[in-house]
Order: sequence, then structure tokens, then C-alpha cells
Amino acid sequence: MGRNYEQACPVAKALELLGERWTLLIVRDLILGRSKFNELQESLPGITASVLSERLKNLEKEGVVDSRLYSEHPPRLSYHLTKKGRDLGKIVGALYDWGQKYTGVGNRLVGRKCGHSLEVDYFCPVCKSRAQPQNPLAAAGDCQD
Repeated sequence: MGRNYEQACPVAKALELLGERWTLLIVRDLILGRSKFNELQESLPGITASVLSERLKNLEKEGVVDSRLYSEHPPRLSYHLTKKGRDLGKIVGALYDWGQKYTGVGNRLVGRKCGHSLEVDYFCPVCKSRAQPQNPLAAAGDCQD
């Protein structure tokens, strides 16, 4: 799929599979529930349709993603992580945490279309207690008071 590092190292082998530009961001978006081509392309400004298509095909070939036909006329596919792909959640979540800690990009909400910062109170929909924004890629945790 990507560069061949010619090393018998698990990190090098993982990078051969996942190290191309956009690949982990596509995985991130699949983890977050985006599944249709246009949803993925819309969430990745700057990616071309041909690059997105190529990355999805490679991920499918490697068993990270599977595709399902959701419309026959015209034919349209949705993309879903396999078990192998879902296991990347821990890695992508760790990258999110690291990036939040060291890049200065905090956990803030922005308007999807306008990009303005939004001030929002977070409340747990189950217990109604105040909750803190969390890593959206991490496993759901307990409510925080």
C-alpha cells in the first residue's frame, strides 16, 4: 500500500499499511461514524476523490475496511471498519490524546459550516450531570460531576 521500509519490525509494517497521507484520517472518520464516500470527502478538506477512492480500496484490500452496496441506481457504497480496522481505535485515540496535549489544539466545538467556536455546556443525557468534553475516539467513560 505505502512505502516499503524493508524491515521486519511491526512498526515499519504498520506504517507500510497506514502511513500514507489521509489514511489515518479516513480511519478516524470511519470510527466517528462516517461511512459514505461524500461524508468522508466532506470531512477531509483537500482530499481529492481519486485519492480517497484509492485509500479506501487499499484499506479494503488489507482487510481494514469492507464496503457495502447501499444504492443500486446509481451504485453507491458505504464503508465500515472490520474487526482489524476497529482495533485501530486505540491507536487513533492515543494520537488524538497526544495531539491534544502537545499541539495546542484543545477539545473545542466549532460550527460545522461556519467554523466559529461554540460555548456549550455538556450534560450527560442519561444521568443529567455536568460532563466534560472527552476524546471522541476513546471508549465512553463514566459520567463526571
